[in-house]
Amino acid sequence: MVRSYLPLKALRAFEASARHLSFTRAAEELHVTQAAVSHQVKLLEGLLKVPLFKRLPRGLMLTQEGELLLPVLTSSFDQMSHTLDRLGERSYREVLNVGVVGTFAVGWLLPRLADFHNAYPFVDLRLSTHNNRADLAAEGLDFAIRFGTGAWHGTAAQPLLPASLSVLCIPDIAARLNTPADVLGETWLRSYRADEWTEWLLAAGLPRSFPMTKSIVFDSSIAMVEAALQGAGVALAPPLMFSRQLNSGALVQPFDTTVSLGGYWLTRLQTRAETHAMACFRQWLLTAINLREANS
Repeated sequence: MVRSYLPLKALRAFEASARHLSFTRAAEELHVTQAAVSHQVKLLEGLLKVPLFKRLPRGLMLTQEGELLLPVLTSSFDQMSHTLDRLGERSYREVLNVGVVGTFAVGWLLPRLADFHNAYPFVDLRLSTHNNRADLAAEGLDFAIRFGTGAWHGTAAQPLLPASLSVLCIPDIAARLNTPADVLGETWLRSYRADEWTEWLLAAGLPRSFPMTKSIVFDSSIAMVEAALQGAGVALAPPLMFSRQLNSGALVQPFDTTVSLGGYWLTRLQTRAETHAMACFRQWLLTAINLREANS
């Protein structure tokens, strides 16, 4: 029975000698002496208990056993070399599937994706957006970033950012909002959660018995704020996620009052073991968030 351990030097010496049909040329390629190559080949033949070459006056000729072994070793060494080159050049890729609630994707993640790619070029990041409904298992997601309280069955959840809500609207509408009560005369742009406006009005000091106003319901804060930008009404959305529109003056936050009904969380299945790419993404995400908070 052939030994389970065969020296790599001996295998490499045979493979080079078999390609060149010369111990001398193999020695030049491997940067060793001709005697060292011949010794390694004899060692391999002894371990395998078969001759691999016929020694001729002017070179070598492969035996049937040598012809059988050569293509296997050549292919194996080529694969090893290719893999090591990829590792050395950091050109190998690891797929990472992340589902992101649209508001967080557009308002926070997308402007920073270049930083992540530069830091971890080996991660093949694949993003999909959702309206805060994600099925990690069914969609094959490594992570899902979503809004809520962190309580999702069967998931491990790590807090990312708070998402306090406040009134956002265009300057023309803001000009007629002198007090929080004035929003009762405007069209409310809201999510499917009807309690958000109620909670904000209570936080602004209005009595619980305020009259309801007309409203338009959206399944996406991005669409809601786009409607606000078109002058369709006043939106209740997280200012942090729409800082670009606020900084440009396209949107205004007419009141300082905010209400917090949840935050953004990084979630994964509890049964999902964390891969290297997942660990890199999580670490980068938390570092970027901590850096932002330190500079704010």
